[in-house]
Amino acid sequence: MTNADITRKKIKTTVVYIRNQHRMDIKAIYFIGAGGIGMSALARYYISQGLVVAGYDKTRSQLTERLEKEGMLLHYEESIDEIPFLCRDPKSTLVVYTPAIPDNHKELLFFREKGFNIEKRAQVLGRLTRSHKGLCFAGTHGKTTTSAMCAHIMHQSSMDCNAFLGGISKNYGTNYILSKSDYVVIEADEFDRSFHQLEPWMSVITSTDPDHLDIYGTEEAYLESFRHYTSLIKPGGTLIIRKGLALKPDVQDDVTVYDYGMTEGDFHAENICIRNGEITFDMVSPIENVPGIKLGQPLTINIENGVAAMAMAQLNGCTPEELRYGMKTYGGVDRRFDFKIQSDRLVFLSDYAHHPKEIYQSAKSIRELYPERKITAVFQPHLYSRTRDFYRSFAEALNQLDEVILCDIYPARELPIEGVTSQLIYDCLAPGVQKSMIHVEDILEIVKTRDFDVLVLLGAGDLDNYSPQIKKILESKK
Repeated sequence: MTNADITRKKIKTTVVYIRNQHRMDIKAIYFIGAGGIGMSALARYYISQGLVVAGYDKTRSQLTERLEKEGMLLHYEESIDEIPFLCRDPKSTLVVYTPAIPDNHKELLFFREKGFNIEKRAQVLGRLTRSHKGLCFAGTHGKTTTSAMCAHIMHQSSMDCNAFLGGISKNYGTNYILSKSDYVVIEADEFDRSFHQLEPWMSVITSTDPDHLDIYGTEEAYLESFRHYTSLIKPGGTLIIRKGLALKPDVQDDVTVYDYGMTEGDFHAENICIRNGEITFDMVSPIENVPGIKLGQPLTINIENGVAAMAMAQLNGCTPEELRYGMKTYGGVDRRFDFKIQSDRLVFLSDYAHHPKEIYQSAKSIRELYPERKITAVFQPHLYSRTRDFYRSFAEALNQLDEVILCDIYPARELPIEGVTSQLIYDCLAPGVQKSMIHVEDILEIVKTRDFDVLVLLGAGDLDNYSPQIKKILESKK
């Protein structure tokens, strides 16, 4: 069978699958909020299947530009007139949207009024977990790195997998992997209770630190949402949960539960060796111990992440040799401890960390790597509600660094909250921390006029969009 024959067979299979699910012949998929990392993975999947894929996003980015090059029809103005003709037939168009899109969005209202089949992104992913063995990774933080690790281990192994990731894998230059495997690795997002749409075969839960309190209201409600998620694991499946979490799982009777950790748990590491920029360890496992693990991205947090990823892969048939090779060749995820420049003179990196626990771990890891160097962080808080709820915790995490440059809050889906600004964090920073506040668009001028030793960009907003220009400016100073 030729490659063309294989491609035609994939397209035919997908169209039939979608037709069976929706009782309609889907020829086009329209995404509202197409540039989000999770939405773009689905868009890429449907592009690969030969369907018409189009959509809207508020902001042009490197990711949306790549989607356009791959064949997606995109526009950036909220306008019914911009919807392509091929996406205007309710009988043949599926509309997918992210919960970050407001209910009064003009295009969403148009599709609702015209009777289109409309689904949230999580509903589409949920169908994949019902047709495949879903290997789902949930948690306040750590899920992107851990799911990307597992996807890489399995994709390069005899088991293989599909994957829909929450970040761009450096190993593959994309946030999705397509294969003929029965396994699908999925990042399970707790925002808007999206992960309640999934039916995992197995799941890892990395953390349950309270977040999205604008949605959940209380820590108790947040934990309850995770508890309900554990009840959705399929009979005969498995839960792998980080040891010590406040969460009390509510799995079905025939679901096996393991715990994991860095140095304790059913799955854990021992004989950890950190030397000359390398990290090695042995994995202790109830299935089979695996000695001689070497981290391709040598960060201490990746010991624990790696244990969870390998536990999932091992439980689904990966051999010790495949686990070792996968961990050694794992290249990381864009914006997750993403080094742009790394030299004796200067270090520049970007990290997606936007929750206090993530900021703490990121700052701790940087300090461990560069204990004698001056570390400057540029932090863009993400969401007014998160800043309001955790500003003291953000300051405590940032206090590990030598200098903090605070940007205005990135609003994302939110409107401003009176009295909530980056000043709240600024005022709580320790006296010994050098600090300043800027508008995000001023960052390039700051970089032009300053010298840095270790510079890190922190946050989930648009600050990272300046990374290529910052790198160019820094390199020009050599």
